[in-house]
Amino acid sequence: MSDIDMLKRETKAVLFDQYGTVVDMQTGLTEVVRAYFTKKGVTTDPHRFVTWWRRTHFENSMIDSLCDRGHTPYREIGHRSVDFALNRAGVEHTSAEVEELVEAIVRLEPFPEVPDALTRLTQNYRLAILSNGDRDMLQKAKPYIGFAFDETISVEEAGYFKPHFRTYEVAAEILDLDRSSILFVANHTFDCTGAKSFGMRTAFIDRRKRPFGQTPHQPDLIVSDMGELADLMT
Repeated sequence: MSDIDMLKRETKAVLFDQYGTVVDMQTGLTEVVRAYFTKKGVTTDPHRFVTWWRRTHFENSMIDSLCDRGHTPYREIGHRSVDFALNRAGVEHTSAEVEELVEAIVRLEPFPEVPDALTRLTQNYRLAILSNGDRDMLQKAKPYIGFAFDETISVEEAGYFKPHFRTYEVAAEILDLDRSSILFVANHTFDCTGAKSFGMRTAFIDRRKRPFGQTPHQPDLIVSDMGELADLMT
């Protein structure tokens, strides 16, 4: 854990992951899938289904970056992942239904403590988003988040999904800041690891009470939620 006074003094911008860090992806999508399954008479556990969906999406995103044959849009990765998960669950579906489920991502709302935490943090730092989402998806999501970030950056600008180093590099270029003066915040260990290995400071939001794991790229802060982050950094 870093010296908090030094971290506060040297941080110029706080850069947030959006899906699962700012917005409650698991809960929000579970409710969308619950309604969809109820309408279709499907008994599959919606929470478990969303976990399949998200894990498949993550795997496909990493494959896309590692193959390095051009960046596939987040939405397209989502369509493939939902289609796979529905097939795995034995749920008959249409392409329109797949598209509707993925589009629900833009309507996800923040975790309860996030608006207040962002309001406090913005008094001291520039605040920005760095997301794997497509540019248009992030733009459509802004009214549902209800907070005006100084920058909203899609990995489309880099041509790779996080945690590829180029995504964090492009974010630092857009913010026009040295990497060491940016605190990157995420609910995901892979994202914090990627940002830390690039040279940013990192804060891990440990909502699920899980160990960060053995890696040389340990976070500078581990907090239970965004409220605790604001308490420490303001």
